[in-house]
Amino acid sequence: MIRAGGVTAFIRFYEELNLFLAKELRKKEVPCSFAPGTTVKKMIEDLGVPHTEVDLILVGGRSVPFEHRLRVGERISVYPVFESFDISAVSRVRPKPLRQTRFILDVHLGKLAHMLRIMGFDAAYSNSADDADIVAAALAEKRIILSRDRGLLKRKAVTHGCYVRSKAPVQQVREVVERFHLQKSIDPFSRCPECNAPLVQADREAVDAQVPRRVRQATGSFSQCPVCGKVYWRGSHWRDMAERLNRVLGFPVG
Repeated sequence: MIRAGGVTAFIRFYEELNLFLAKELRKKEVPCSFAPGTTVKKMIEDLGVPHTEVDLILVGGRSVPFEHRLRVGERISVYPVFESFDISAVSRVRPKPLRQTRFILDVHLGKLAHMLRIMGFDAAYSNSADDADIVAAALAEKRIILSRDRGLLKRKAVTHGCYVRSKAPVQQVREVVERFHLQKSIDPFSRCPECNAPLVQADREAVDAQVPRRVRQATGSFSQCPVCGKVYWRGSHWRDMAERLNRVLGFPVG
């Protein structure tokens, strides 16, 4: 068990990582005791910070991996994910980025999943999935886990994850867009918000029975979900959702 007040190693967390800490540990270097063979990853997570939130660990000014085993008297500096700088040549803790930005969300983030899908992002979600299901799917499908559960993100198998700090869906959307620099990747209304499947161009005659007459007369093209069969078009609902996205993100989309 790691505890403050020891004399064996000293650790300091920077910026938003302090939000995970007990008040007496925030924004200052604190002494911590540890059992022989303890890794820096275990120390960090025992103090409350998920490893997915860490971008750089310095021990005596030298970058070290999570597997670094602590030594008496070491001074440890822990930094959050950097938003504006590429530190890939320095950091030894971050896995390589995934080729595609794909998400899987825990059961508490259904509204966020819906909004991400509306913005065109692949966002897997099930309100019945447990932690083991989420981790297994994330690894098999190469997805980033979005969660408000620190315990889930602390699981050893998790390689790509993000702790969603806000409880409000609107703030959650902004948080994820900024964290992963998604501003230029938004492709609104290209994915089914219910099934998460990419929409396909629909043949007018094939969807005739599913579309109100007035819409058929006023609309030139339709999209359809290949999974649930739901038909979409750029009507008043589309415009309302576009305006909502504009307000949420603070810049025009669609």
